[in-house]
Amino acid sequence: MELLRFTTAGSVDDGKSTLIGRLLYDSKSIFEDQMEAVKQSSERKGLQHIDLSLLTDGLRSEREQGITIDVAYRYFATPKRKFIIADTPGHIQYTRNMVTGASTANLALVLIDARKGVVEQTCRHSFIASLLKIPHIIVCINKMDLVDYSEEVFNNVVEQYKAFAAKIDVNDIRFVPISALEGDNVVNDSVNMPWYKGESLLHTLETIHIASDENHADARFPVQTVIRPHAAEYHDYRGYAGRIAGGIFKPGDKITVLPSGLTSAIKSIDTFSGPVEEAFAPMSVSITLEDDIDVSRGDMIVKDESEPFVSQDLEVMLCWMGPRGPRPGAKYHLKNTTREVMAIIKEVYYKLDINTMEKLENAGDIKMNEMARVRLRTTQPLVFDEYRKNRITGSLILVDEATNETVAAGTLAPPAL
Repeated sequence: MELLRFTTAGSVDDGKSTLIGRLLYDSKSIFEDQMEAVKQSSERKGLQHIDLSLLTDGLRSEREQGITIDVAYRYFATPKRKFIIADTPGHIQYTRNMVTGASTANLALVLIDARKGVVEQTCRHSFIASLLKIPHIIVCINKMDLVDYSEEVFNNVVEQYKAFAAKIDVNDIRFVPISALEGDNVVNDSVNMPWYKGESLLHTLETIHIASDENHADARFPVQTVIRPHAAEYHDYRGYAGRIAGGIFKPGDKITVLPSGLTSAIKSIDTFSGPVEEAFAPMSVSITLEDDIDVSRGDMIVKDESEPFVSQDLEVMLCWMGPRGPRPGAKYHLKNTTREVMAIIKEVYYKLDINTMEKLENAGDIKMNEMARVRLRTTQPLVFDEYRKNRITGSLILVDEATNETVAAGTLAPPAL
């Protein structure tokens, strides 16, 4: 079964956690004891209805304030597809949490309160979704029950969002009018909105085409470990194991190992279930080569027709996550796929105002939750693609050498000429 990862986004109190609770509840993905605990919590709060947001807001401070702070991951499945939901916070001070949840998502659910229309947070989160190259956005116009299920209100919000969306880079945007509280158009079609001829939210999530989101053109295989069984049966076996990050590999393919530049050909491709004649992203495999060449963790096996960039100077859009900004001359562990090198920040070009998309040059120190375009210099060459072409090989994290904290996540651009 296919796995769809999606993230929720939108302003505070737009109903993100309630929507996910409704999805889990109506798709029969809740255990009885979980539901009983939520009912009791709702009664203690003096509510007339069951507060479905309690299914995802797990922190005590979230429940007390009725907001989401941390990224909550929830898993559910239907007969057609498996899902992982990242319920991300709406507040500006949790931008880094939003980036974390969105970084692996195939799709973003952007919630808009039908009464308020497109607000600053809607734009900010949609812009982050576009910056992280999430290929699909479903705009859920929520709380339709509070505007008498008005088609005119829905159309007005759609026009507002389309006017904003002209500024961002997302190809597939869809609109669904819903009421998370009442369940209209979430799992079941709404009888209150006969004017809406589209599909319910769950049906859209089950059927949206995501197979072509992977890059199947550029072959990329970051080596995770070398397998040497040392057993009599496999005495001479030397396999390079990892997860394919892009493209298609077959036995007989001519390959290059980067950054060393050594060449060989694929002898066989093995999986847990046995050998295969073809492997593609995101399969986990072990590749054996015709020649005994030096390949180790952090190297990347690529096919000759589509080689990635190899450089020590990196152009990166960073989201700063650490409580303290970058220190001058500080060294960081840079992790990209399975490769780890040391790096320093050589230059800050500009900071990005996420509200206005304005580039702020000479804007001072980078603070937590801010985004900035920087140049990094690494101690060894990095093998990477432009993030727009491959989200796995085109992303990185920085880990503080002194504290071991993950202080930034970044997306890579082509190196400057």
